[in-house]
Amino acid sequence: MDFVIIADLVILLLVLTLPLVSHWVEQNLEAFLFVMGVASAIAAGVLSWPLIRDALTHPIPITLAVFASGLVFKWTRRYIGDALVRLRLIIPMRVMLAVLVVALALLSSVITVIIASLVLVELISALRFEKEDESRLVVIACMAIGLGAALTPIGEPLSTIATAKLHEDFWFLMRLLGPWIIPGIVLLGVWTAFQPLRYAGESLTEAKEQETYGGVVVRAVRVYLFVMALTLLGEGFKPVIDRFVIQLDARILYWINMVSAILDNATLTAAEISPEMTLIQVRAVLMGLLISGGMLIPGNIPNIISANKLGIRSRTWARWGVPLGLALLVLYFVILFVI
Repeated sequence: MDFVIIADLVILLLVLTLPLVSHWVEQNLEAFLFVMGVASAIAAGVLSWPLIRDALTHPIPITLAVFASGLVFKWTRRYIGDALVRLRLIIPMRVMLAVLVVALALLSSVITVIIASLVLVELISALRFEKEDESRLVVIACMAIGLGAALTPIGEPLSTIATAKLHEDFWFLMRLLGPWIIPGIVLLGVWTAFQPLRYAGESLTEAKEQETYGGVVVRAVRVYLFVMALTLLGEGFKPVIDRFVIQLDARILYWINMVSAILDNATLTAAEISPEMTLIQVRAVLMGLLISGGMLIPGNIPNIISANKLGIRSRTWARWGVPLGLALLVLYFVILFVI
């Protein structure tokens, strides 16, 4: 068992550090995580046909959702900007922004976090705000989208992995997290409406890439491989979880997961979540991961997509994301553990 623990800790260290220090690993994250997942499953002695079957089947729902939503987005993309222009004529801008953020966040659990992020980019580009105001709005919106996508297993890899590892039904995360997440999304939407809004003379960051069928397929394949890799990692890391994580107090787990600000929160979900945890522990782990994941660009998928397409730098994201994330972490800590 000591050998298994040491091997798992070495693999975990590689998973946590190499994407930060190697550009090649960062660009090929899915393949890297798959190799690490196979290695951890072999080291833990859990690589079996049932696990292989689970690794092959768990990613199917979210992959199909990403593919179908991607097709719908491709076919309707050119109408999004026109619809937004018409809405601006009948709805005050601040009200419209609040409604759009809340709607995208809630819909992200159905259309997937990836498509919600792409729609966000189209909408923000069409509004043509100054760069600073645009960046601030995107950070807030991505925080909301990251929270909302966790409500169903098809929303994002974190929720897919959590539901699969806990052997729960489709609506489990909605029951567990919904009463906490939905008010937070509404709060973020309202907060959006109070942000400074200055228009640029021309669009500074208009998204110009054409959506192709090949891009839709590649995106779906990458998500499939990513979730399959996380399924293997989750089982491979089980000895470490059982020995070091399960016994921790929920309040400690909550703050430890601030590390997801610099690491993808789905990877940490695979490493931490266990069926042996109490519901309080699971809620603390997931809420800590979801909020912290919005603080910096590497923490969550919508951050990465939006920052890349709109040219938002890491320092700029941190200027708005870190204070917002810390404020939400303190607020939710008080609600979850003090009140």
